[in-house]
Amino acid sequence: MRAAGRFLVRKRLMMYAGIQPKRWQKRGQLKSASCWLPPAMLTDAAIRSAVPSDKTVKLSDGGGLYLELAPSGGKWWRLKYRYGGVEKRISLGTYPQTSLKAARQARDQAKKQLQDGSDPSALRKSAKATLRLTQQLKLEAVALAWLKHRSGAWKEGTRQMIEASLRNDVFPKLGSRPVGDIQPREVRDLVQAIEERGAGETAGRVFQRLRAIYRYAVAHDLTSVDPTYALKPSEIFKPRKAKHRGSLAEADVPEFFRRLEKYDGDPATRSALELLLLTATRPGELRGARWDEIDEPASLWRIPASRMKMGTEHLVPLSRQALGLLQTMQRLGGSSELVFPSPFYPGKPLSDGTLNSALARLGYKGIATAHGFRTLFSTCSNEAGWSSDVIERQLAHEERNEVRAAYNRAHRLSDRKKLMQWWADRLDQLRPALTTSSRSQKTTDMSSRGSAGLRVRRQPSAVKISTSSSRRTNRALTAQPNLQGTAPDPIEVLRALVAAFDQHSSRKA
Repeated sequence: MRAAGRFLVRKRLMMYAGIQPKRWQKRGQLKSASCWLPPAMLTDAAIRSAVPSDKTVKLSDGGGLYLELAPSGGKWWRLKYRYGGVEKRISLGTYPQTSLKAARQARDQAKKQLQDGSDPSALRKSAKATLRLTQQLKLEAVALAWLKHRSGAWKEGTRQMIEASLRNDVFPKLGSRPVGDIQPREVRDLVQAIEERGAGETAGRVFQRLRAIYRYAVAHDLTSVDPTYALKPSEIFKPRKAKHRGSLAEADVPEFFRRLEKYDGDPATRSALELLLLTATRPGELRGARWDEIDEPASLWRIPASRMKMGTEHLVPLSRQALGLLQTMQRLGGSSELVFPSPFYPGKPLSDGTLNSALARLGYKGIATAHGFRTLFSTCSNEAGWSSDVIERQLAHEERNEVRAAYNRAHRLSDRKKLMQWWADRLDQLRPALTTSSRSQKTTDMSSRGSAGLRVRRQPSAVKISTSSSRRTNRALTAQPNLQGTAPDPIEVLRALVAAFDQHSSRKA
């Protein structure tokens, strides 16, 4: 047995070395060193001990896998297979970088791809092309492609805001990196740095946008790895309480009217605050209001879908008090098509910070916001027993139940008209005694004129209204703001300075 064992070892070593016994050559039993080995006969020891010859030698491992031993000593794994009747070969790496076990696993994977009807060579080329594309694509390019793809779902202002957040917080640090190379820790460090500067809400939004960008990249074969997948907001952000917009309580309304009575800023801003309180609309919807949206005969304000948050036309019933206030604004507005034009920036509405700036000047900084008027309206209406459906419809809140939203298409206008008139009357009841009589008299005078009193005016008006009913009315109802006697809103002053600078620069150019 020992002699037989030594003989087998000697024969195998001769075969690995390419030495063929003469008796085998004569009998035609061995034509090459690679054809005599049975399947899966290669071992790591045999591969390491293989000696190169003056010609390329193939050491077969079965199933089309073989090791190609070059005269220079290099060892390459090759896989031979047939696809579509054509013989093909692919490289599986070099030895010892690719071990015998790894080469066999790659062979088995290729066999499975053949069984599924795929060409392993074509799949490898496609994967290499995707890898090259991923390495060339930067995160900034992918993010801008995502923005373009999703732009139809947003209003222009929303799209600009999202792009600005990416340019400010993401592109400076990760924008030039290949989209497939970014690691989860880099995303985590980025959003945590935003949170550390006190912008926790912005950090959360940036993270959600990065997650959406990578979903887009994976769906379009721009990368196969999503570094945001393993990250959960609850694990990377600090717990924080929801911060709601500041709002007045019903008990605070009388004091608010007292302060508003003494407001010495732009009269249009004061009227905007009062109309915002009467209509419970969003500040942006009110600032962009146009005269052609006011349907005075029907006592309705039709806000087009393009200016609504949810992209749906919204009807706002106008109370007698709201119609009277609009009539006053019409006399103040000159030739502008806007109900609340900027006093310093022709053709533009009041800026987005004007109303909150006015509230801050009234002493409500950090206490109440313009958007918080909606909370005040909702709270008082619900406490008074009005239907929650009517209140939510008036606030233009989206129905979260899709089935209910599809079924309940009614505007409930009749009920909402009653609600808004009740709300206006309730606000009159909350006004201090100093102004209730004068304001009630003014409202009575305006409502007694009926629908003929409010028209969409296209020509400039030089009408100057003056009454002796109250100090506020005498100061507010003028054709143009008296800038010498009032303190203009700081935001509007800044806008005017920018416009003047732009005009001066254009003249110089």
